[in-house]
Order: sequence, then C-alpha cells, then structure tokens
Amino acid sequence: MSASTATDKDELEYHAGFGNHFESEAHPGALPQGRNNPRIVPCGLYTEQLSGTAFTAPRNENRRTWLYRTQPSVSGTSNRFAPCDSSFGGADWASDMRLDPNPMRWGATPLDANQTVDFLGGMHTLLGSGDPTSKAGIAIYVYAFNANMSGKDLDLDKHVYNSDGDFLMVPQQMALSIQTELGRMTVAPGEICVIPRGVVFTVNILGKCNEENSFARGYILEIFRGHLQLPELGPIGSNGLANARDFLHPMAHYESDAHVANRTCTIYNKFGQQVFARKSPHSPYNVVAWHGNYLPFKYDLRKFCAVNSVTYDHPDPSIYTVLTAKGGDEDGTALADFVIFPPRIMATDDNTFRPPWFHRNVMTEFMGLIYGEYDAKKKESGAKGGFVPGGASLHSIMTPHGPDAASYYANVQNPCDKPAKFEGGLAFMFESSAMCKVSKWALECEQREVDYPCCWDGLASTFPEPRV
Repeated sequence: MSASTATDKDELEYHAGFGNHFESEAHPGALPQGRNNPRIVPCGLYTEQLSGTAFTAPRNENRRTWLYRTQPSVSGTSNRFAPCDSSFGGADWASDMRLDPNPMRWGATPLDANQTVDFLGGMHTLLGSGDPTSKAGIAIYVYAFNANMSGKDLDLDKHVYNSDGDFLMVPQQMALSIQTELGRMTVAPGEICVIPRGVVFTVNILGKCNEENSFARGYILEIFRGHLQLPELGPIGSNGLANARDFLHPMAHYESDAHVANRTCTIYNKFGQQVFARKSPHSPYNVVAWHGNYLPFKYDLRKFCAVNSVTYDHPDPSIYTVLTAKGGDEDGTALADFVIFPPRIMATDDNTFRPPWFHRNVMTEFMGLIYGEYDAKKKESGAKGGFVPGGASLHSIMTPHGPDAASYYANVQNPCDKPAKFEGGLAFMFESSAMCKVSKWALECEQREVDYPCCWDGLASTFPEPRV
C-alpha cells in the first residue's frame, strides 16, 4: 500500500498495512535487485538479516527483514557487554516479585520535578509471569520520564534493544519520538506502537522536556514468546475491529550527520530481565535500505471499528480486541490480548445493564486509562483516588471484580431506553492467561490504593427475606 500520514500532527510518512512485506530505501538505488545478499552490495553497504522467527517457521508466520547498512551490527562488539547495576524496570525477578491474589489499584505514576530521568531510568516493573530465558510469560511496566535518551546537543547518546520479547507501548501523557533501525515513528496518547524483539530503538519526548509538571507517562506490555497479531474475526466477517490498512510502519531513515553517525554511543541490551551495556563507535541508525516483514509499527486507536450489541446484554470484552499473542495448546486462549474500551454507541434494550458485569475470570486482567473515565469506575466529584488517567488496576486469575457500588446502583436506575454515546474516556486492558506476580515496587509505591476493595462494600443484599 502507498505511504500515508498517521495523524494530523505526524509529519512522517509510513508504509500502511499489517503483516505485509515492504521495501524501503533512504538513498536511491541502495536496495539490491533480484537477490538478498549480493557479493557487491549497492552503495558500498553491508547486508544483514534480522530474523524474528525460526528459519523454518510456517510461511504465514515467518518474520524477517534484510537490512543494508553502512556498517554491520557486529562492528564494535569487541567492546564487550557488561552487566549494569540494576535489573530492567528496577525489579529482581528472583527476589522482588510476590504472588498476591487481592484486587489492586494504583493512581497515576508520579515523577518528582527535581528528578531527571530518561525512558530506561523511568521504567517500573508492575507485574510479570514466567521467564524470558525460556521464552514463556509476560511482563507489564509503567514509565515516567522527562529526559531524552539521545540528541545532537546531548553528551549522552543511548540506545536499547530487547532480547527478551516484543514491547507494546501505550503512551498516556506526552507524545514520543521513537527512532528505530528501520526508521522513525511519532506515537501520541491515543496511539500505540510495537517494537519487536531485537530492534534497536531510542525514545525521546516529542516536544520540550523538563518543563514543570511535564513528563512522559505510559504503559508497556512485553510478551516473551511469539508476536502480536490481529485477532480472527470469525462470524464478524472480513471487516471490523482493527483494520489491517490502518497499521503504519516506518520508512528507512539513517543518520546522515557524520558527527552523530560516528560518535561513540552506548548500546543497552535487555537480556534475561537484566540490563547490559557496551560502547559502540558508531550510531546503530545506519540502515540505508531494507525489505521484509519484521518491523516496528504504530496504530491510531481512534480508527478501531467497535462491534457491540444492538439487542440486549453486554457482550464479552473480547469484541474489543486490537491485538493478540498466541498462548499454549488451548485453542482461543491467548498469552496476551490488548483490548480497548473506546468511544462507542450503546444501543441495547431497556433492561440491559450496560457496564460490564461482575466477573471472575480464568485470565489476568490489567487495566489502564489513557484519558477521561471508565463507565464501570466513575470517580465521584471531589473524591480521592479512583480509576484515573495514568493509573491502573489488577484483577488476577479468579479474583472477583466488577463495577463499584456507586456505578452499579447508578446504572441499575438508568432506564437505558435510548441509544447513548459513550465518549467520556479511553480505557484499555492487557489480558493474559498467565498468573502474574506483583513487584515489590508496585506493592509499596505511594500511589497504590490499598483500600481499593472498599469500593464494593456498599453492595448490600437486596434479596427479600423469606416468609415464615
């Protein structure tokens, strides 16, 4: 498909389409024709393949991209990786992760105005399951940072890649400027992006940093196995939910400023939940051309085509699935789903309880709020706490949850005799079949609402007393 512009504020151009094979060159004639690995590469470049699946993976699942770069990634690796002092996200999975089945909620992740932290330093592990060394499980993080990782005017030039899995990033506050080996993306609140395993990237704030009360905040889902894909549509048909044409992939872009391209930088590697670092004598952003289907991408959540009931009952939230990652041997059970609750019209009959029902689930449900409010957790005016933008909630496997008492009774009284457009907010859910442990930081941080379960204390029995 032809290049397109993602949003009104995004001036970059992209390749459009999910799972497609694309080709891109930032310098005319840099792509070899008729073969992948010629002896003499055009423009004096080096050939390198980036494989996102095993060579023998089924053709419809096989992911790889051929890169044509000024220097191969192996150049400079004589500067050995050395372990950093802290684990990724600040949590040691051997000692800092705890099992806790209680429902939990957190306020928005804060950042002290006196702190100066970048994307890596502002990362906090909330929960996780499994082990990336065996390619099993997930992790969920929140981030809050106010400094860039790189820039022409910065002494530090930092870049990172993830050997453990794929990142799905959900900005909540301030847009991000993301440089990857395959090209550049801007990702604003209301959009998401996915950075595949092994792709080097840098995250900066799009706009001014270090203004008072101005910092980037958001959420990240990491999957240790497989890749995110579009859900099957089944009886919905061939259209709806997240349409393939709306996913955008960056175009080739390399660092053409000789000073920046050849200055020493630091490459970080997330490897087995540990962080390693080494010096590189050149920028990793030296891919002049590429072709393939193993690529970062972004998606504008406003383009999601929601499906809903127009007769009765509130359908399962799986109808709002944007992306999914395959689980184990159980058909239909995902390792992880990314689900949104977007602005939409509710048009059920007059005896339907429109918010989600009370529930216990075989899946772990982690929810976040990008803006506004969630219809099952509306914050009362002047009340402290609540499900707020930048906050989160966790309902683990078989942990009871549902609308709070105030929301429940308000919606029982709602005659819902007319269609209503819900446009008060944008919430999302990371849902996983994995039972997750919670980090020590998540359990002890100041924004945790330890009294969150009290929101259901007002649900009194209304069953009539039996007659004697």
